[in-house]
Amino acid sequence: MAGLRYRLELAAQYLADLCFALIPRHRPDLQALQNCRIISHRGEHDNRLVRENTMAAFTRVADVGGWGIEFDVRWTRDLEPVVIHDADTSRVFNIELDVASVSFSELRQQVPEIPSLAEVVDRFGGSQHLMVELKQDQMGATTARAERLREIFAALAPGIDYHLLGMNFDLFELAGFAGNKALLPVAELNTTAFSRDALARNFAGVCGHYLLLNRDVIRRHHGQGQKVGVGFVASRFCFYRELNRGVDWIFTNHALKLIGIRQRLMRQA
Repeated sequence: MAGLRYRLELAAQYLADLCFALIPRHRPDLQALQNCRIISHRGEHDNRLVRENTMAAFTRVADVGGWGIEFDVRWTRDLEPVVIHDADTSRVFNIELDVASVSFSELRQQVPEIPSLAEVVDRFGGSQHLMVELKQDQMGATTARAERLREIFAALAPGIDYHLLGMNFDLFELAGFAGNKALLPVAELNTTAFSRDALARNFAGVCGHYLLLNRDVIRRHHGQGQKVGVGFVASRFCFYRELNRGVDWIFTNHALKLIGIRQRLMRQA
């Protein structure tokens, strides 16, 4: 089921960006380029030679001077946070294993490519901005898990070195240690409600698909000192569009491509 949903999401993203890729846009000005923050969604991966949410995928971004990486966090049976999007390992690693049903040592033994959150933070914290999406689960143990997250992020500054993302506001119960200014709700189709709550709760801002975050939403969040992130930009003209709209964070599955475009434009400016 996870694999089917993933393929459907990719198909929808591809069709949306195909349309926007065909519409010419004005080149963004120097200020927009300087303010641009490109975030590699699950690292630079193709899930063949380099798998998503792995150290190899994140290293490819860091090696070219990328600004930030986005990745997902789930929990093992013994409450160790690990970096993986799906609840099981079948789609990406072709191994039938439920993450929440095994200990971290068992997971490491069977799927060694899956890093722990602590390993990713230790390797990339401070050099890459970390956009950490907490995934929905039924694990409970909120206090213990929140304390483990606090320990892992203790050396970093919330809202400066990292943000914690969630598609459900209940997930932020795990992130109280970071403060609201480090929390980012991620809207799927419910953009209006998420935007309203983010403003009311004084969160860091809001994220969502570029089709659903219009100029009025961007203006309202900027007016309250918040930021806006959009995904999943893939083409040059779509990239131009979002920069011209004043979007703060560009989430993309094609970070190396967009970084190259930005670097060329900066040299020409």
